[in-house]
Amino acid sequence: MLALGLLAGLSVLSLLTYGYLSWDSLRLGPGETEATRKGLGEGPGAGDPGSQPHIIFILADDQGFRDVGYHGSEIRTPTLDKLAAEGVKLENYYVQPMCTPSRSQFITGKYQIHTGLQHSIIRPTQPNCLPLDNVTLPQKLKEVGYSTHMVGKWHLGFYRRECMPTQRGFDTFFGSLLGSGDYYTHFKCDSPGICGYDLYENDNAAWDHDNGIYSTQMYTQKVQQILASHNPRKPIFLYIAYQAVHSPLQAPGKYFEHYRSINNINRRRYAAMLACLDEAINNVTLALKKYGYYENSIIIYSSDNGGQPMAGGSNWPLRGSKGTYWEGGIRAVGFVHSPLLKNKGSVCKELVHITDWFPTLITLAEGQIDEDIQLDGYDIWETISEGRRSPRVDILHNIDPIYTKAKNGSWAAGYGIWNTAIQSAIRVNHWKLLTGNPGYSDWVPPQAFSNAGPNRWHNERVSWSAGKTVWLFNISADPYERVDLSARYPDVVKQLLRRLSQFNKTAVPVRYPPKDPRSNPKLNGGVWGPWFKEDEKKKKSDKSKGANKQKKNKNKKKAN
Repeated sequence: MLALGLLAGLSVLSLLTYGYLSWDSLRLGPGETEATRKGLGEGPGAGDPGSQPHIIFILADDQGFRDVGYHGSEIRTPTLDKLAAEGVKLENYYVQPMCTPSRSQFITGKYQIHTGLQHSIIRPTQPNCLPLDNVTLPQKLKEVGYSTHMVGKWHLGFYRRECMPTQRGFDTFFGSLLGSGDYYTHFKCDSPGICGYDLYENDNAAWDHDNGIYSTQMYTQKVQQILASHNPRKPIFLYIAYQAVHSPLQAPGKYFEHYRSINNINRRRYAAMLACLDEAINNVTLALKKYGYYENSIIIYSSDNGGQPMAGGSNWPLRGSKGTYWEGGIRAVGFVHSPLLKNKGSVCKELVHITDWFPTLITLAEGQIDEDIQLDGYDIWETISEGRRSPRVDILHNIDPIYTKAKNGSWAAGYGIWNTAIQSAIRVNHWKLLTGNPGYSDWVPPQAFSNAGPNRWHNERVSWSAGKTVWLFNISADPYERVDLSARYPDVVKQLLRRLSQFNKTAVPVRYPPKDPRSNPKLNGGVWGPWFKEDEKKKKSDKSKGANKQKKNKNKKKAN
C-alpha cells in the first residue's frame, strides 16, 4: 500500500511539474453546471451520441519502442502512460520501418507490394504518390457521413493535385507534404539549392499561419479549432500525424528543464521533443472532453516506425532501428483508449498490424467494404476490446526487389524456392524469416546514450558467418532476435520461403521514378507543391500528334 501511495503521489507530482491541467478541470468552469454546458452544446451531455464513434488516430513519427514511460524510458510521458493504462496496450503491434510505407498501409489497408510502394519512401522530387486507384480510409468514412480532417505530415506524394490530401478523402488538411522539415520555419532542402516552404492549408501554401510556432503546438491548436467548430452530434474522423519526434531535433526551451542530466545532446533534444508531444496529446484529450466528443470517441495512438538511435531514439531491448526489418524497426508503441472498450486497463498480446485499422475503423463506423477491394488488413476490434484471438496469423513485413542485393544471396541458399539476395521479411505465427541485406542490426542499450556524442562502444553486435542471407527466429520465445534458428529448422525456413513466394506472385510493379527537375520549388513560387499539370501533358501529346501529321503530309507530297 505504501508503494502504491508513493506511485500515486509521484504521478500527481509529475503532472503538476509539467504544468498540465487536470483532465476534469475543463469539464465545468466557474459558475457552470452540467445543465448550462448542455445548453451550450458542450460536454458529455451535448446531444445523444450516435452509434458511429468519433475516430481520432494519432501517429507519432520515429518514436522508439522504449521511448514511452510504460516501456521503462527515462523520458516522462504521463499522458501516454495514463491513456494506455486506462485503455488497451498493444504489445504485439507492427508497423513498417519507414514513413511512407506505414502511412500508405494505414490509409489503404494494403501491403506495400499491392500499392507499388515497396521500396524506400516517396522523395520530394519524385513524380510519385499513393496510386489514385486505391480507395482510402477517409473516402470510405465520408460515404457514411463522417467529417474527415487531417492535421500534420502527409508524405504520400503530391506531384499532381489529385494526390493531395483533400483529393484523397479529407475535407480539410493542415500540415506538411514532405517527410521532414524545420519545426519553426517549415522549410525543407532536399539537396543543395533545392529548397522550399512546406506548410499547407488545404491546397494552398499557408503563409498566413507562418508565425514561428513550433509545429507540435501549432498542429494541436488546429485540432482544438476543428473540435470547437464541429458539431459533436455528427461523427468526425481526425487523423493527427505529428512531425515529432523526427529529425531535425528541435524543441522549445522549457521542455529541456527535466533532461539537463542527459549528456548525449541528441537524446536530450529528443526527450524534450517527446515531452512536448506528450503535453500536446494531453491538450487534444482535454479538447475532446471540453467539446463533448470524448464519451463516444476512439483514440488510437501509434508510432509510424522504430526509433533512430543516431537521432536520439531508443528501441531497447529490441534489435535494429528505423529502416530495418529487425524488431526495432517495425515493432511499435501503440494503444487504444476509449470509453467504448469492454476490457479497459488490459494488455493485448495478439498479432496486430497497421493495415488492420482500415477494416476495423470502417466496420466501427458502420461502413461497407467493397468486395472487389482485396485488403491485407483484418477487423481486430473484438481482439482489442474483448480480448479475443486475433484473426491475423501472419504479416508480410515486405518484399523489396530493388533494395541493395545481398552479395552472397542465391536461389540455392533459398532451396530453389526463393532468391535470398532479395530483401524480404515475413512473420507466420511465432516464426519470423528475413532474407537478403538485413541492414543495421545492433542492439543499442541505454548506456549508448551516456556520453556527449553518439557512442557505439556499448552496442552489441553479432558477426555473421560469411555468406549468410537467411535468418529464422521464434519471436514469441526470442523477441530480441538473439538466437538464429535457420540451420536448426530448415523445414520451417522452406515453409516461410514458400509463403514469401506466394505473396510475391500478387505483387504489383515497384513505383520509384527518377527525380523530376520540374519539382524544384523555385519554379513554384518557392513552395513545395504539385508541379505536374495534366494540361501540359495533353498539349505535348497534341503537339506531337500535330507534328506527326505534318511529317506524314510532307512525306505524301514527296512521294507524289
